[in-house]
Amino acid sequence: MFVLTVDQRGSRRDVDRVGDIIDDMVDRRLLRPFERTAGDEIQAVTDDPALLVLVALELIRREHWSVGIGIGPVEQPLPRQTRAGRGPAFEAARIAVERAKRAPARIAVEQAPADSSRDELAADVDAAFTLLGTIVTRQTKDGREAIALMDSGLTQVSAAAHLGITKQAMSKRLLTAGWHAELAGRRLAERLLVRLQP
Repeated sequence: MFVLTVDQRGSRRDVDRVGDIIDDMVDRRLLRPFERTAGDEIQAVTDDPALLVLVALELIRREHWSVGIGIGPVEQPLPRQTRAGRGPAFEAARIAVERAKRAPARIAVEQAPADSSRDELAADVDAAFTLLGTIVTRQTKDGREAIALMDSGLTQVSAAAHLGITKQAMSKRLLTAGWHAELAGRRLAERLLVRLQP
């Protein structure tokens, strides 16, 4: 299981963004949806590596969140409320979000329970998310808009028409945003997550 524990950055000097992010994530097919756990912190659970990657990157793109990912078992059956969940993955997510607050890309991954035979793989997952987070945090608003259209299934030609720009301008936006590197990083993170699942 993958547990996301996500904390709003600078919340004492900012508006409460928890309600908005919960509303915006309601259509994600998470096993347990995002819920406020305490103050400006939210938590969700999924078992889908691809969905985990997309949700984590969306949170980083919003620039207001530190994202902790805990990987490991959870107590079954999962309770109906996310915040009532227990188990090693929840504990690992708590450690991860504290580390994410100090991480350059504001994301960190922890596995639980500790398993020396899988430590290197867990470190690789953490590194993949750090690299992805670094790419995403450097994207401009225009680049993010172009990537969102590509992610929605449009072709470059259709996305360019939607934005009212040429195909060449669209290609340049995607290149500047590191879209191809982001796609490769997403696939890498997904494959590593599959291998790390118990």
